[in-house]
Amino acid sequence: MTTDTERSAATEESAAAEVSAAAEVSAAAEVSAAAEESTFTVDELAARAGVTVRTIRFYSTKGLLPPPVIGPRRVGHYGPEHLSRLALIEELQHQGMTLAAIERYLEQLPPDLSAHDLAIHRAVVASWAPDAAEDMARAELERRAGRALSDADLDRLAAMGVVGRAAEAEDRLRVDTGLLRLGVQLLDVPIAHETILASRTVLMEHARAAAHELSRLFRDEVGDACRERESDPEHVAAMRSLSAHMQPMVVQALVTAFQRSLKEELREWLKET
Repeated sequence: MTTDTERSAATEESAAAEVSAAAEVSAAAEVSAAAEESTFTVDELAARAGVTVRTIRFYSTKGLLPPPVIGPRRVGHYGPEHLSRLALIEELQHQGMTLAAIERYLEQLPPDLSAHDLAIHRAVVASWAPDAAEDMARAELERRAGRALSDADLDRLAAMGVVGRAAEAEDRLRVDTGLLRLGVQLLDVPIAHETILASRTVLMEHARAAAHELSRLFRDEVGDACRERESDPEHVAAMRSLSAHMQPMVVQALVTAFQRSLKEELREWLKET
């Protein structure tokens, strides 16, 4: 039987992951916005997304990807929104959804979502995924990253907690697949490595603080309700299952609050410069 202490710990861990995911939402979205003017051929898109050209054409025929803009010589040009949509499809597959379910899911999204909007949507979806670490060779890591990775790149990814050495074999890497795409995007951000690490520390510290406070509020609410009606087993069971029902609201509130706060800070910073 799960104890209240175990439930509290699970709630705190979940809330910490959600606050951290909210921060990662903005980081991923800002990277996407910076690349808003980029265009890719189908081969370049496949390389950046870590998939095959055949997969892209298949998704296009299924309606999962919008058609490219046809340029001179009948060459199709894809934009950041295609790259973000491929990342969202990958995340939905990671959640266990079939292509038919993903097709229905994407049909419900507004048709004019930008790469920025899709990056936020993907990050919110990813916040529900359990920790996913895989052991893989460097070649497989580069395939999933959609680019070659230098030793310096691997050092930066390791410092961000994206990769590490696998315990079983020295020639293999332990990769946090949930953070891989964000980590690869951050490799191209013209910010000092030390600044990125300091930012990660700030995010984690505030995530843990928010998780602790949210956990305490929830624990007190459930504890008081259970004590008041401890003779009603149905009420006690309902209160103890409240966490699962509250998580979507918590995620939405955290992401919205973080996005608005970040925009306000950036607006004030631009006024000063």
